[in-house]
Amino acid sequence: DMDFKVAGTKDGITGFQMDIKIAGVSMEIMKEALAQAQAGRLHILGIMEQCISKPQSISLYAPKILSMKIPVDKIGALIGPGGKNVKALCAQYGVTINTDDDGTVTIYGKTGNAAEEAKKAVKGITEDPEPGTIYNGTVKRIMDFGAFVEILPGKEGLCHISKLSHQRVEKVTDILKEGQQIPVKLLEVDKMGRLNLSYIDALDEQAKNK
Repeated sequence: DMDFKVAGTKDGITGFQMDIKIAGVSMEIMKEALAQAQAGRLHILGIMEQCISKPQSISLYAPKILSMKIPVDKIGALIGPGGKNVKALCAQYGVTINTDDDGTVTIYGKTGNAAEEAKKAVKGITEDPEPGTIYNGTVKRIMDFGAFVEILPGKEGLCHISKLSHQRVEKVTDILKEGQQIPVKLLEVDKMGRLNLSYIDALDEQAKNK
């Protein structure tokens, strides 16, 4: 007269389902059913632990689904005109990206690496750079007066030559080269929205925190 399914761990119940053909179930029957379910669950878990004591790590090449939240006012920037931006991300990383009206972004990747890289790109498009934060940037262009460093996808700032070392630097190329990955600290975002970066401040802070 009663079909009762209980799922859970050794610490407790995570879900249950009951189908009954009678008008109701007494407290005594429920207590007995839950006790039997617990005994059966612990027995099965014990057998499972003999084979696998802990979950196996998931390969980076296995498909992966990631979810993240972005500000609602950044949805348009992520999607782009006619879906241009999100389509480009999907093509570049080989993923599928869905965006909900509440700012929830779901990324379906054929591999874990693809999903993670796409998530970084989404974060770069929708995240506002925070002064005082140290970013792992890429040197994009070198000029006589400094280097332009990309700290987030599509967001570059200037690291002035005076912010490369505590010593006088004659040429930027004495310290940096294009394509180099370097830590930089975002000093400020000026009134025109330009990002002012410092390489030496980032190095000093990292050394202090070691």
